[in-house]
Amino acid sequence: MKSTLTLLALGTALAGPAAAQTLSVVGSWSSLPLNQQYETPFWTEILPAAVPGLEVEMTTHNQMNLGLGDIYPLLGQGVYDVAMTVADYAVSDAPELEGLDVPLVALTADEARAMVEAAKPMVADIFRDRFNAEMLAIAPYPPQVVFCNGEIATLDDLTGLKVRASGRMTAKLLEALGAEGVNVSFAEVPGALQNGVVDCAVTGAGSGYSAGWWEVSTHLLPLPLGGWDSVVTAMNLDKWNSLDAETQDAIRTSIKADFEDPAWAAAQGALVNDIACLTGNGECASGEARSMTLVEVSDADFQKARDILTTEVLPEWADRAGGDWAQRWNDSVGAVVGVTIE
Repeated sequence: MKSTLTLLALGTALAGPAAAQTLSVVGSWSSLPLNQQYETPFWTEILPAAVPGLEVEMTTHNQMNLGLGDIYPLLGQGVYDVAMTVADYAVSDAPELEGLDVPLVALTADEARAMVEAAKPMVADIFRDRFNAEMLAIAPYPPQVVFCNGEIATLDDLTGLKVRASGRMTAKLLEALGAEGVNVSFAEVPGALQNGVVDCAVTGAGSGYSAGWWEVSTHLLPLPLGGWDSVVTAMNLDKWNSLDAETQDAIRTSIKADFEDPAWAAAQGALVNDIACLTGNGECASGEARSMTLVEVSDADFQKARDILTTEVLPEWADRAGGDWAQRWNDSVGAVVGVTIE
C-alpha cells in the first residue's frame, strides 16, 4: 500500500502546471555507492543546474518497494519518468538484454566500457521496443565476484554448492560449472548465507562490502563470474519525445560528462579498494578493512570458465534470444571482446 501511494503521489505531482519541467526519477539501490556517489548528485544537483527550470523528484526502487522485474515496465507505462537499475532484472521480459553483460569477457573497467559502448545500439533498440523507453546511460557496478560462507580454494570447489547468481547468464554459467544457481534477492542474501540457504553468492565487491556480506561469508573468489552488472538509465519515451531538442541535447551531454564518465573512471580503482576492504590486503579508503580470505584465481580456473561460457552458455543464450541477436552480438560486442557465438 505504501509503495502504491508513493506512485500515486508521483503521478499527482506530474499532473500539475509544472509537469513539463519536472522529472520523477527512480534510482537504483539506495545503499550502494553508485546511487550515493553518482546517481543522486547527478539528478538532484548537477542536471538541474545544467538545465534551467528543470526540477527533479527522486527516490529509489528499494525505497518504493518495487518488484525488480517491474521497474522498467512501469517506466514504459509512464508511472515515473526516469528509472535506473541492473539490466539483468529485466531479462524475463527481454532475454536479448542478457547480451549486454556477459561474464568473463571484460576483466578491466576499460574493457568493460568498450563492451558496453559496443552494445549500446542494441540496448537502445531493446528499450524502445520492449519498454517504451529512451536509453540515456549505462554505468557499472563493480565486477561481480563470489562470496562464500565456507572454504573454497579453486573453481572446482563450487561444484555441488548452492550459489546465488547476479543474473540469468551467470546462473547458467554456474550450473554449467556444476553449482546450483539459486534465485535470492540482493537484500535477502546475508540471511541466506547465514542460514545455509545458499553457500555462496555473486555480487560486486563494493556492494558486498557496503551491505555487510563480509559478516556472513569467509572466502572471496575475485573471478568476475557475474560480469559488471550494468545499470541502465532510461526515460519514458513519451516523456523524452515531449522535450524540445535543446533540452534533450543538454541531458545527453550532461549525463555522459557528469554521470557516466565519472562512474566508469572510478570503477577499476574501486575494485582494488573494495577487495582490500574485504580482505585487508592493501589500503581500504572506504572504512574499516575486514578479514575475508582472498582466493587466488588460477589461469586454469579462468580458462575453464571461459571455455564453458563460449561453448555452452553463449550459444544457449543465442537460441533463447532468437532472431538475429546472435549475429548482432557477434558484430558488435563479440568483435570488441574477441568472442564469436557459433
